[in-house]
Amino acid sequence: MLGKPVEHSLSPVLHGAAFAALGLTGWTYERVEADAEQLVSFASGLGPEWAGLSVTMPGKRAALEFADEVSIRAEAVGAANTLVHRADGSWFADCTDVAGVTGALRGAGGFTGGRSGFVLGAGGTAAAALAAFAELGLTQVTLAVREPSRAAEAVRTAERVGLRVRVDRLDSVSLADAATSHDVVVSTLPAGALDARAPELAKARCLLDVIYHPWPTPLAEAVAAEGGHLATGLDMLLHQSFGQTEYFTGQQAPREAMRRALARATGHSLGDSFA
Repeated sequence: MLGKPVEHSLSPVLHGAAFAALGLTGWTYERVEADAEQLVSFASGLGPEWAGLSVTMPGKRAALEFADEVSIRAEAVGAANTLVHRADGSWFADCTDVAGVTGALRGAGGFTGGRSGFVLGAGGTAAAALAAFAELGLTQVTLAVREPSRAAEAVRTAERVGLRVRVDRLDSVSLADAATSHDVVVSTLPAGALDARAPELAKARCLLDVIYHPWPTPLAEAVAAEGGHLATGLDMLLHQSFGQTEYFTGQQAPREAMRRALARATGHSLGDSFA
Protein backbone atom coordinates (compact mmCIF):
# COMPACT_ATOMS: atom_id res chain seq x y z
CA MET A 1 0.00 0.00 0.00
CA LEU A 2 1.53 3.29 -1.14
CA GLY A 3 0.30 6.66 0.06
CA LYS A 4 1.06 9.61 2.30
CA PRO A 5 -0.06 9.35 5.03
CA VAL A 6 -0.56 5.60 5.02
CA GLU A 7 -0.08 4.39 8.60
CA HIS A 8 -3.85 4.44 9.23
CA SER A 9 -4.65 2.09 6.33
CA LEU A 10 -6.66 -1.05 7.10
CA SER A 11 -5.75 -2.64 3.78
CA PRO A 12 -3.03 -4.85 5.35
CA VAL A 13 -5.75 -6.40 7.51
CA LEU A 14 -7.81 -7.30 4.47
CA HIS A 15 -5.03 -8.57 2.25
CA GLY A 16 -3.29 -10.38 5.09
CA ALA A 17 -6.53 -12.24 5.80
CA ALA A 18 -6.91 -13.04 2.11
CA PHE A 19 -3.39 -14.45 1.81
CA ALA A 20 -3.88 -16.59 4.91
CA ALA A 21 -7.22 -17.94 3.70
CA LEU A 22 -5.75 -18.75 0.29
CA GLY A 23 -2.76 -20.52 1.82
CA LEU A 24 -0.25 -18.02 0.43
CA THR A 25 2.12 -18.31 3.37
CA GLY A 26 5.04 -16.57 1.69
CA TRP A 27 3.08 -13.47 0.70
CA THR A 28 3.29 -10.13 2.51
CA TYR A 29 1.47 -6.82 2.26
CA GLU A 30 3.03 -3.73 3.78
CA ARG A 31 2.44 0.00 4.11
CA VAL A 32 4.95 2.25 2.32
CA GLU A 33 4.76 6.02 2.76
CA ALA A 34 5.20 7.62 -0.64
CA ASP A 35 3.86 10.67 -2.43
CA ALA A 36 3.13 10.78 -6.16
CA GLU A 37 6.75 11.35 -7.21
CA GLN A 38 8.08 8.69 -4.86
CA LEU A 39 5.49 6.20 -6.16
CA VAL A 40 6.98 6.33 -9.65
CA SER A 41 10.55 5.83 -8.47
CA PHE A 42 9.51 3.05 -6.05
CA ALA A 43 7.45 1.11 -8.59
CA SER A 44 10.10 1.48 -11.28
CA GLY A 45 12.60 -0.39 -9.15
CA LEU A 46 10.47 -3.40 -8.24
CA GLY A 47 11.42 -6.89 -9.34
CA PRO A 48 9.31 -9.81 -10.59
CA GLU A 49 8.56 -10.99 -7.05
CA TRP A 50 6.13 -8.08 -6.66
CA ALA A 51 2.54 -8.93 -7.61
CA GLY A 52 1.19 -5.41 -7.40
CA LEU A 53 0.53 -2.27 -5.44
CA SER A 54 -2.48 -0.67 -3.78
CA VAL A 55 -2.40 3.10 -4.10
CA THR A 56 -4.08 5.75 -1.99
CA MET A 57 -3.77 9.53 -2.02
CA PRO A 58 -1.86 11.42 -3.25
CA GLY A 59 -0.61 8.91 -5.82
CA LYS A 60 -3.70 7.75 -7.69
CA ARG A 61 -3.26 10.00 -10.71
CA ALA A 62 0.46 9.23 -10.83
CA ALA A 63 -0.36 5.51 -10.77
CA LEU A 64 -2.60 5.95 -13.79
CA GLU A 65 0.09 7.83 -15.71
CA PHE A 66 2.80 5.34 -14.72
CA ALA A 67 0.98 2.25 -16.01
CA ASP A 68 1.62 0.74 -19.42
CA GLU A 69 -2.07 -0.14 -19.79
CA VAL A 70 -5.15 1.13 -17.96
CA SER A 71 -8.68 -0.17 -17.57
CA ILE A 72 -11.65 1.63 -19.06
CA ARG A 73 -12.98 2.58 -15.64
CA ALA A 74 -9.63 3.89 -14.39
CA GLU A 75 -9.40 6.04 -17.51
CA ALA A 76 -12.95 7.30 -16.91
CA VAL A 77 -12.22 8.17 -13.28
CA GLY A 78 -8.84 9.68 -14.11
CA ALA A 79 -7.11 7.79 -11.32
CA ALA A 80 -5.99 4.30 -10.31
CA ASN A 81 -5.85 2.67 -6.90
CA THR A 82 -4.45 -0.63 -8.18
CA LEU A 83 -1.25 -1.42 -10.05
CA VAL A 84 -0.78 -5.00 -11.24
CA HIS A 85 2.73 -6.23 -12.09
CA ARG A 86 2.53 -8.52 -15.09
CA ALA A 87 4.86 -11.37 -15.93
CA ASP A 88 6.48 -9.39 -18.74
CA GLY A 89 7.37 -6.60 -16.32
CA SER A 90 4.68 -4.19 -17.52
CA TRP A 91 2.14 -2.53 -15.23
CA PHE A 92 -1.65 -2.53 -15.53
CA ALA A 93 -3.77 0.04 -13.69
CA ASP A 94 -7.37 -0.23 -12.53
CA CYS A 95 -9.67 1.64 -10.17
CA THR A 96 -11.35 -0.89 -7.91
CA ASP A 97 -12.76 2.05 -5.92
CA VAL A 98 -15.62 1.91 -8.44
CA ALA A 99 -16.44 -1.64 -7.38
CA GLY A 100 -16.09 -0.48 -3.79
CA VAL A 101 -18.92 2.00 -4.30
CA THR A 102 -21.18 -0.37 -6.25
CA GLY A 103 -20.66 -3.17 -3.73
CA ALA A 104 -21.29 -0.91 -0.75
CA LEU A 105 -24.46 0.55 -2.25
CA ARG A 106 -25.89 -2.79 -3.34
CA GLY A 107 -25.04 -4.43 -0.02
CA ALA A 108 -25.28 -2.22 3.05
CA GLY A 109 -26.91 0.58 1.06
CA GLY A 110 -29.74 -1.63 -0.16
CA PHE A 111 -29.66 -0.16 -3.67
CA THR A 112 -31.96 -2.00 -6.05
CA GLY A 113 -32.24 0.43 -8.95
CA GLY A 114 -32.99 3.99 -9.97
CA ARG A 115 -32.19 6.81 -12.36
CA SER A 116 -30.66 9.66 -10.40
CA GLY A 117 -27.87 10.16 -7.90
CA PHE A 118 -26.67 12.98 -5.67
CA VAL A 119 -23.01 13.41 -4.73
CA LEU A 120 -21.59 15.79 -2.15
CA GLY A 121 -18.06 16.74 -3.15
CA ALA A 122 -16.16 16.55 -6.41
CA GLY A 123 -12.78 14.99 -5.60
CA GLY A 124 -11.32 11.62 -6.47
CA THR A 125 -13.82 9.58 -4.45
CA ALA A 126 -16.67 11.50 -6.06
CA ALA A 127 -15.29 10.58 -9.48
CA ALA A 128 -15.29 6.89 -8.49
CA ALA A 129 -18.88 7.26 -7.30
CA LEU A 130 -19.88 8.73 -10.66
CA ALA A 131 -18.39 5.79 -12.53
CA ALA A 132 -20.18 3.48 -10.11
CA PHE A 133 -23.48 5.24 -10.76
CA ALA A 134 -23.13 4.51 -14.46
CA GLU A 135 -22.45 0.83 -13.72
CA LEU A 136 -25.54 0.75 -11.50
CA GLY A 137 -27.68 2.03 -14.36
CA LEU A 138 -28.21 5.61 -13.23
CA THR A 139 -28.50 8.19 -15.98
CA GLN A 140 -28.24 11.55 -14.22
CA VAL A 141 -26.39 13.05 -11.27
CA THR A 142 -26.25 16.27 -9.28
CA LEU A 143 -22.99 17.36 -7.70
CA ALA A 144 -23.17 19.61 -4.63
CA VAL A 145 -19.84 21.36 -4.12
CA ARG A 146 -18.50 24.27 -2.13
CA GLU A 147 -16.96 25.85 -5.21
CA PRO A 148 -18.50 24.84 -8.58
CA SER A 149 -15.43 25.95 -10.53
CA ARG A 150 -13.49 23.12 -8.87
CA ALA A 151 -15.85 20.43 -10.15
CA ALA A 152 -14.46 20.33 -13.70
CA GLU A 153 -12.67 16.98 -13.31
CA ALA A 154 -15.73 15.32 -11.80
CA VAL A 155 -17.92 16.74 -14.56
CA ARG A 156 -15.59 15.26 -17.16
CA THR A 157 -15.82 11.87 -15.45
CA ALA A 158 -19.62 12.06 -15.50
CA GLU A 159 -19.59 12.91 -19.18
CA ARG A 160 -17.14 10.11 -19.99
CA VAL A 161 -19.43 7.52 -18.39
CA GLY A 162 -22.56 8.92 -20.02
CA LEU A 163 -24.23 10.64 -17.06
CA ARG A 164 -26.16 13.87 -17.42
CA VAL A 165 -24.61 16.12 -14.78
CA ARG A 166 -25.65 19.23 -12.93
CA VAL A 167 -23.49 21.19 -10.48
CA ASP A 168 -25.01 23.07 -7.52
CA ARG A 169 -23.34 25.17 -4.86
CA LEU A 170 -23.48 23.26 -1.56
CA ASP A 171 -24.46 26.24 0.59
CA SER A 172 -27.47 27.05 -1.59
CA VAL A 173 -28.91 23.62 -2.38
CA SER A 174 -31.76 22.06 -0.39
CA LEU A 175 -30.31 18.83 0.95
CA ALA A 176 -33.73 17.74 2.19
CA ASP A 177 -35.13 17.95 -1.34
CA ALA A 178 -32.06 16.19 -2.72
CA ALA A 179 -32.44 13.34 -0.22
CA THR A 180 -36.00 12.58 -1.26
CA SER A 181 -35.76 13.31 -4.99
CA HIS A 182 -32.71 11.14 -5.77
CA ASP A 183 -32.45 7.37 -5.66
CA VAL A 184 -29.02 7.32 -4.02
CA VAL A 185 -26.85 9.81 -2.13
CA VAL A 186 -23.08 9.65 -1.66
CA SER A 187 -21.21 12.01 0.66
CA THR A 188 -17.49 12.28 -0.01
CA LEU A 189 -17.03 15.30 2.26
CA PRO A 190 -14.40 15.17 5.03
CA ALA A 191 -15.26 14.54 8.66
CA GLY A 192 -17.13 17.44 10.23
CA ALA A 193 -17.92 19.23 6.98
CA LEU A 194 -21.57 18.20 6.93
CA ASP A 195 -22.37 17.82 10.63
CA ALA A 196 -24.59 20.89 10.98
CA ARG A 197 -26.71 19.93 7.97
CA ALA A 198 -26.83 16.17 8.50
CA PRO A 199 -30.53 16.12 9.54
CA GLU A 200 -31.46 17.48 6.10
CA LEU A 201 -30.34 14.21 4.52
CA ALA A 202 -32.03 11.97 7.07
CA LYS A 203 -34.73 10.77 4.67
CA ALA A 204 -32.32 9.53 2.01
CA ARG A 205 -33.40 6.06 0.91
CA CYS A 206 -29.90 4.85 0.17
CA LEU A 207 -26.82 6.70 1.38
CA LEU A 208 -23.08 6.07 1.39
CA ASP A 209 -21.03 8.13 3.84
CA VAL A 210 -17.40 7.44 2.93
CA ILE A 211 -16.17 8.39 6.40
CA TYR A 212 -15.61 5.55 8.86
CA HIS A 213 -13.59 7.29 11.57
CA PRO A 214 -14.76 8.84 13.80
CA TRP A 215 -17.96 6.82 13.84
CA PRO A 216 -20.88 7.17 13.93
CA THR A 217 -21.03 10.45 12.03
CA PRO A 218 -23.99 12.79 12.58
CA LEU A 219 -25.05 11.95 9.02
CA ALA A 220 -25.05 8.23 9.74
CA GLU A 221 -27.03 8.77 12.94
CA ALA A 222 -29.61 10.89 11.12
CA VAL A 223 -30.17 8.33 8.34
CA ALA A 224 -30.25 5.40 10.77
CA ALA A 225 -32.84 7.18 12.95
CA GLU A 226 -35.15 7.41 9.94
CA GLY A 227 -34.64 3.76 9.00
CA GLY A 228 -32.77 4.46 5.76
CA HIS A 229 -30.19 2.17 4.20
CA LEU A 230 -26.67 3.23 5.11
CA ALA A 231 -23.32 2.19 3.67
CA THR A 232 -19.99 3.35 5.07
CA GLY A 233 -16.41 3.88 4.03
CA LEU A 234 -15.60 0.49 5.53
CA ASP A 235 -18.10 -1.18 3.20
CA MET A 236 -16.43 0.61 0.30
CA LEU A 237 -12.96 -0.38 1.51
CA LEU A 238 -14.01 -4.02 1.81
CA HIS A 239 -15.59 -4.27 -1.62
CA GLN A 240 -12.75 -2.54 -3.43
CA SER A 241 -10.27 -4.94 -1.83
CA PHE A 242 -11.92 -8.01 -3.39
CA GLY A 243 -10.90 -7.00 -6.89
CA GLN A 244 -7.39 -6.10 -5.78
CA THR A 245 -6.96 -9.50 -4.15
CA GLU A 246 -8.01 -11.25 -7.33
CA TYR A 247 -5.64 -9.14 -9.43
CA PHE A 248 -2.70 -9.82 -7.12
CA THR A 249 -3.24 -13.53 -6.49
CA GLY A 250 -5.10 -14.75 -9.56
CA GLN A 251 -7.56 -16.47 -7.22
CA GLN A 252 -11.10 -15.70 -6.11
CA ALA A 253 -11.15 -13.40 -3.10
CA PRO A 254 -12.08 -15.16 0.18
CA ARG A 255 -14.76 -12.61 0.95
CA GLU A 256 -15.99 -13.99 4.25
CA ALA A 257 -12.50 -14.24 5.71
CA MET A 258 -11.74 -10.66 4.67
CA ARG A 259 -15.07 -9.42 6.01
CA ARG A 260 -14.50 -11.08 9.39
CA ALA A 261 -10.97 -9.71 9.64
CA LEU A 262 -12.15 -6.16 9.01
CA ALA A 263 -14.91 -6.51 11.58
CA ARG A 264 -12.42 -7.70 14.20
CA ALA A 265 -9.90 -4.97 13.37
CA THR A 266 -12.50 -2.24 13.82
CA GLY A 267 -13.85 -3.64 17.07
CA HIS A 268 -17.15 -4.53 15.42
CA SER A 269 -17.95 -0.83 15.67
CA LEU A 270 -20.14 -0.97 12.58
CA GLY A 271 -21.73 -4.30 13.36
CA ASP A 272 -20.57 -7.90 13.31
CA SER A 273 -20.29 -8.05 9.53
CA PHE A 274 -20.34 -5.91 6.46
CA ALA A 275 -22.81 -6.23 3.62
